[in-house]
Amino acid sequence: MDFLTVMGYGQSLVFLLIQVAAFLASLTALIHAAIQRPDAFTAVDRQTKVIWVSILTAASVFTLFFSISSAGSILAIAGIVAALVYLVDVRPRVDSIQGRSWFRKHG
Repeated sequence: MDFLTVMGYGQSLVFLLIQVAAFLASLTALIHAAIQRPDAFTAVDRQTKVIWVSILTAASVFTLFFSISSAGSILAIAGIVAALVYLVDVRPRVDSIQGRSWFRKHG
């Protein structure tokens, strides 16, 4: 094996790890959105629960079936962005309005 072959395998492994992490993040966001009260989304001035569950379902499908290194990479990237927007912006607001907290210890 030459150096370029090894680097190619390394690059493929990194893309695979990113894809798996993106899928797990989008699936986590989907599960979180699905178990929340519908009124919590409108109370924090965000899209409705139905819209977020739909977006995150599409994001999960995109990150599962499309790699960021393939022809469908724009769909995978869109899925990653949607999951990150939910996890970073919407989830904390929905949790705070309901007095819950995911991913944080109660102290």
